[in-house]
Amino acid sequence: MHIFFQVVLPVLLIFGAGFAIQKWKQVDIKPVSVVALYVATPALVFQTFYDAEIDSQYLFMIIFSFALLALLILFNKAAAKIGGKSEKKETGWILSTAFMNAGNYGAPIILFAYGQEGFAYAVSFMVIQAIIMNVFGIYYAAKGYAGARYAIKSILTMPVTYALLLAVLFQATPLTMPESLTGSVDIVAASAIPIVMIILGMQLANMKLGHFDWPSVSYGVAVRLFVSPLLAYGLTLIMPMDPLLAKVLIVSAAMPSAATIVMMAVQFDNQPRYISSVTLVSTLLSVITITVLLAWLG
Repeated sequence: MHIFFQVVLPVLLIFGAGFAIQKWKQVDIKPVSVVALYVATPALVFQTFYDAEIDSQYLFMIIFSFALLALLILFNKAAAKIGGKSEKKETGWILSTAFMNAGNYGAPIILFAYGQEGFAYAVSFMVIQAIIMNVFGIYYAAKGYAGARYAIKSILTMPVTYALLLAVLFQATPLTMPESLTGSVDIVAASAIPIVMIILGMQLANMKLGHFDWPSVSYGVAVRLFVSPLLAYGLTLIMPMDPLLAKVLIVSAAMPSAATIVMMAVQFDNQPRYISSVTLVSTLLSVITITVLLAWLG
């Protein structure tokens, strides 16, 4: 219970604030999301990579991210084949289980659980996941008809891409930012996590329970909350990574389904009701599973 009150509850309270505001005022989420996407999150990404000491651990993080994605896709393909499911069902399973909410849920949990050092890893992982979702998430949501060009265009329109590239430029050269500018970036970056947490609460308020395909929803939730962290744990055992990074990656892999994928599913009309159902149920149950996982990891 100590972990719940010290780590999970503070995060839930902020989600709850967003949930309550949305239920009360029915706020248009899009303008708030634009602020988070185009201002706050890029500032956080730049700040993190500008200050980070880039080493082999970041390479392990990239390898881990793509290996976990590949394993989850293969797991869903095998399950669909064994169960005699259609390609459409297989695609829905992949969308709802292969992409985790590493940003507006995972990052704050890591911050409360492992402090600033763990949070730096979490933000880096969040950027990698954002890129993965904007390539593979779009591909599976569109199931081919959007094409690679659409995915690449999506990445190039992500402000975090340019924030990352700018930070890497400073890392690779003797150039430094004036203190007045870094102070401004730090102020905006500090707002990123609270804003995205409130947005998630607002998104959850717009989702509704009822009339679920419970067998498929249960499968998606089980893969997202149990299979994914187990696969992540196995990957960390075979990589010579820092113990703190291993914990951050395992906890991140245990996060519920990404809310961003719901928006992609809606955009391409690819089983949005099913994917939003898995997102909602996995988010609710993760309160218990994340608490237990954090206690187990220590």
